[in-house]
Amino acid sequence: MKEITLSNGMRIPTLGYGVFGIPDPKQCERAVVNAVETGYRLIDTAPGYENEEAVGKAVRNCGLSREEIIVTTKLEASQMGSYDKAMRAFDNSLKTMGLDYMDIYLFHWPMGDVYGAWRALEQIYKEGRVKAIGVCNFWPYRLADFLLDQQILPVINQIEVHPFYQRKTDITWIKDRNIQVQAWSPFAEGKNDIFNNPILKTIGLKYEKSVAQVVLRWLLQQGICVLSKTISSERMVENQQVFDFELNEDDMKNIGKL
Repeated sequence: MKEITLSNGMRIPTLGYGVFGIPDPKQCERAVVNAVETGYRLIDTAPGYENEEAVGKAVRNCGLSREEIIVTTKLEASQMGSYDKAMRAFDNSLKTMGLDYMDIYLFHWPMGDVYGAWRALEQIYKEGRVKAIGVCNFWPYRLADFLLDQQILPVINQIEVHPFYQRKTDITWIKDRNIQVQAWSPFAEGKNDIFNNPILKTIGLKYEKSVAQVVLRWLLQQGICVLSKTISSERMVENQQVFDFELNEDDMKNIGKL
């Protein structure tokens, strides 16, 4: 698994495993353990996914030391009413997951008191209870305003990116601020019949790769980190087999047309 270095010096895998849409505790715990066994080292959850407890249990029981797994969770919009409310939410996530510290803590949405809540994230970062802090779903105009008055800048902006929603201008703007883009929903949640798209299938046949692998490779070649979700162990393995080929310029241009 390849890694990148965030602006604060923390190294994270370019591919992570997301658990959105797996609320069943046993299924989620089993899926996370399988993900770790197949090679994933970054697990992404949120209180709104209703599976923090299952993720925490899986991380504690996966057979690896805590330091070998990077865990991300988030501060929900409903928890961003104030500095104190954000601090309580962070403590509650740690308690729910049964962890002593968090690796990455993100705003889930740019809503509510983002300034007071960010002061809380800055504080827990200074205390060493989290290794990196960032945001999700911040459009450049919202991020530009947010960045004006912060002691510690976000190191990640987790946003929706896929072949039908490429956001090239947004991504360039975010990267120019030394903020790492991390893509969620890389397969567009299966919409637009993405797995049968003729352009993606043709490219996949050339490299003997699946459409999913082509999409992941396309994102990685843009310097974007990616979160993918599947409960299939076989697809977990498949989704990681994207470092042994490279799309050429024509491939990138053809995907760009989507």
